[in-house]
Amino acid sequence: MEAVLKEAEPCLKGRTVSDLVVGISLIAAELDNGSLGVSYVLREGLQAGCSIFPYAQEVIGEEASCIAGWAVSGGDYVQKAIGFAVLGAASRALELEDAEKPGYPFGIEIKKTDTVGMIGYIKPVARMLMERTREVYIFDRGISICGGERGAVLPEKEQPRLLPECDVVLFSGTSLINGTTEKLLKMCSRAREVVMVGSTTPMFPRAFRGTGVTVLAGSWWKSGSKEEIFKKISLAGGISSLREYAIKKSVRVPAG
Repeated sequence: MEAVLKEAEPCLKGRTVSDLVVGISLIAAELDNGSLGVSYVLREGLQAGCSIFPYAQEVIGEEASCIAGWAVSGGDYVQKAIGFAVLGAASRALELEDAEKPGYPFGIEIKKTDTVGMIGYIKPVARMLMERTREVYIFDRGISICGGERGAVLPEKEQPRLLPECDVVLFSGTSLINGTTEKLLKMCSRAREVVMVGSTTPMFPRAFRGTGVTVLAGSWWKSGSKEEIFKKISLAGGISSLREYAIKKSVRVPAG
């Protein structure tokens, strides 16, 4: 994440945060140039209590570079996620070549013989992988802790055994929020492709050189749809409710 912040510096310079919404599932930030960013709320990692996120009310009008730094320095998952939303908005200033093409989701080859690991249960992606591959192992800490579609999700303790078997691994950008990214990457020793997916993914590919991540598959957002995006997030909407406003991006991480 230190490398991400360094790569993001030119995109953040001179920018301020003009608006923010913190929902129960998602967070969105708008910069003064109209660019939008969305990140996920890791609810299972938040403490209980009233008025425990006062910093959110201090964000609007602040320098974007300062708030983006919360992605590293944030004291809890909400504060970190606000930083990621600002980074997502800032990445709109980049010119990124999209790697995805027909038959190659996320710009990668997925074979019928592949074993795929998925950390962070994204149901449409999981369904697509199950139709194309031999085996899909799905892990999701939030579902494991709080409940949900348990039948599709394996216990987290199985990751050290199963992830080294995988040819392709997809994991959520939220692993950068909860600090599990490096541990997960070490388990992906066999994988020919490691894809970081989801709206929280910071789209700064040069920052991921040499990490083992091969593709960043995140989202940009239509600036003209800010009112709709903010309203749906404020009403507890999730990513599925924002699909029509998303600009999906899959970008190759440079070698090295």
